Formats: sequence, C-alpha cells, structure tokens
Amino acid sequence: MDFAFGPEDEDFRREARAWLREHLAGAPARRDWERELGRGGWIGLGWAEDGYGNRRADLTRQVVWAEEYARSKAPPRSGHIGENLLAPTLIAHGSPEQKRRFLPPVARGTELWCQGYSEPGAGSDLAGVRTAAVRDTGGGPPGTYRITGQKIWTSLAHEADWCFVLARTEAGSTRHHGLSFLLVPMDQPGRIEVRPIRQLTGTSDFNEVFFDGALAEAGHVVGGEGNGWRVAMSLLGFERGVSTLAQQIGFAEELGRVLRTAAATGADRDPVVRERLVRLWAELRTMRWNALRTLGGSGSPGGAGAPSVAKLLWGGWHRRLGEAAVLVRGAAAAVGPADWSAALPYELDASQHLFLFSRADTIYGGSDEIQRTIIAERALGLPKEPRGRP
Repeated sequence: MDFAFGPEDEDFRREARAWLREHLAGAPARRDWERELGRGGWIGLGWAEDGYGNRRADLTRQVVWAEEYARSKAPPRSGHIGENLLAPTLIAHGSPEQKRRFLPPVARGTELWCQGYSEPGAGSDLAGVRTAAVRDTGGGPPGTYRITGQKIWTSLAHEADWCFVLARTEAGSTRHHGLSFLLVPMDQPGRIEVRPIRQLTGTSDFNEVFFDGALAEAGHVVGGEGNGWRVAMSLLGFERGVSTLAQQIGFAEELGRVLRTAAATGADRDPVVRERLVRLWAELRTMRWNALRTLGGSGSPGGAGAPSVAKLLWGGWHRRLGEAAVLVRGAAAAVGPADWSAALPYELDASQHLFLFSRADTIYGGSDEIQRTIIAERALGLPKEPRGRP
C-alpha cells in the first residue's frame, strides 16, 4: 500500500484541527455553518479544478480534512451533495458558463443542492425514469423546459436551493435513451412541492418532490439534451471516495460506545456476544485498510465495482452494529429515555436511533441486491440478467 501521510500532511492536520476547534464554538445552524466553511476555504478541496473560490488539496490532505471533520463532531453537512456530486459532474461535463454560475456559490456555501434521481417506479432501476421535461410553448424564455413528475427519497430537498433532475426530454423514449440532466431552482411556489417522509427514527431527512410544470432554463442542461444517462452515471462514480474514511471515524466512535456499554452491562462476558463484538472491530479495521489501499492506487479506485464493494461492506457492517447496540443493553433497550408526553412522543436514545436508522443502510444509495448485480456484470463480466422475466 502506497498511501501514507507525510510531514506536510500532518501540518495540514494541525491547521484543520485548530480551525475547527476555533469555529465550532457554540452550535452553528447548518446553513450558517456551510457559509463558515466556505469563508475558511474548506469546500471543494477535491475538485479537479480550482479558480471558483475553492482551494485544491491532494488526496492525502482531503483524507486529513475528512478525518478531522469527523473527529471534531462538527454538524452534518448540508452542502455535501453540491460539493461532492454536482461540482465534480459540472467540472467533467458542464459548460464554462455553467461552471462560472454554479461552482462559486457551492464553494461559498451559499447555495445548497439536492438530487432528483429516484422515482416511485424508478429507484434502483434508474432507467425507468418517467418525469418529463418538455419545451415550453407558452411564451416563456426560448428553450425553457417545463418539468412534470415525481421524485422520491430526495435527501435535503426541504433545505435545497437547487435540484439536479434526471428527466425524459424525448417523448416516447425508453430506458436510458432520451434522458437529460437539468438544473432546476427549487423556489417555484405552485410548481414544486416538497413533502417530508417520516422515518423509523421519527425524523425526516428525505422527501417526496412533486414537479407540476416547474421551469428549467435551456442553458441549464448539463452535457446536452439526450445525454442525461451518461452524465448521471458519471455522477454516481463520485458518490464514494474520501468520505468513506471520514464515515469510518464515526463508525469507530459508535463501536466504542457499544463496547463500553457491553462492559458496563456485563454482556461482554457472554462468549457469543464477545465474538460478535470482536468481529465488528476486525471488519471495521479491514474496511479502513481496503479504503486506504483503493485510494492509494494499488487497488482500482473508481474502477468498475469498487464503489459497490465499499457500499456492501459498510452497509451490512453498520446494520449489524445497530443490532449489537441494542443486544448489549438487554431489555433496557426497549425502554425510551424519557416518559411519554405530547411534546416528546417519540424520543430515542443513541443506541435505539442507531438500531432503527441503520436498518436503511442496506437499501438507500442502491440496495445490496443492486450492488451485487453491478459487481457481477461490470466488474466480473458475468452475463446480464435477462429482462422480461417475472
């Protein structure tokens, strides 16, 4: 493995740690925090181009920043979709005008984005998209599109200023043909409706989004009309990477809490429970070394199947950790942290939240079944699954 941190990386680590310590005083609101990150120059470190208000950093420094951010217990990011998904896609496929318009506000933390891909009939099978975008003939600006349809599981749509939408721009087209990648402003009362979806945890991080003639400018089609599938698949390649290592820092903290609880309750004296906990520890270490190996270049970073392997590993691991979190508490795991009241009807403690939230880890972002299909067909070259079978 040729991935390693040098003296300059450790200097960068001290700089990041000091900045986070100074600016995390208090409890900043999420949108305010994005702007603070932008002022500090911490957004867009991994972009392939600079000059948009971002500063670039090499791979090891990106990892350093991601790790220190996780260790600092800074607020969850609201701008990560714009920074890590939209921006690399625009750099790869966008026009110079689109880059100049959209990348600086992402780097400043002043515009937030959401992703309009999945639909009720097109989740894991994204080629089934039915949301339509047609040219406006009602006297609007030349080339304007009107978008009609529904998206679902749209994370942070209730906070976002913009949405990148995969829509069908060619009437009568099917599967991956006739799709376009459009940039759509969310502030369109009467044309866009966002409905939060309540999760098992009682919170609502994702939403349904309904488009009823929503407008998108002709100049906001990325990659050209009809090339949406190519652009959309390129974007999915940016979904996993450096952020995986930061995620593992959070996983390690969660595992530490489970281990301490097991010691406090005496659950660790049960050899079966102890074996499960040791296995969780070993698997997390293995995931870290695999991520470092891949990022370091001795694997196949970004190659066919690599993101799917990573998703399979951490999704199943985190779900098993959630199960262990309630197992080591015994019957106490079934009791809420506060007496029921109308003001607090659905209170959960940390282990209960972990157990319920992690149930979704093997589903969102592409289910385990879909990840295995991607690995089989794209990485191993196995025959594709026949279509039309029940």
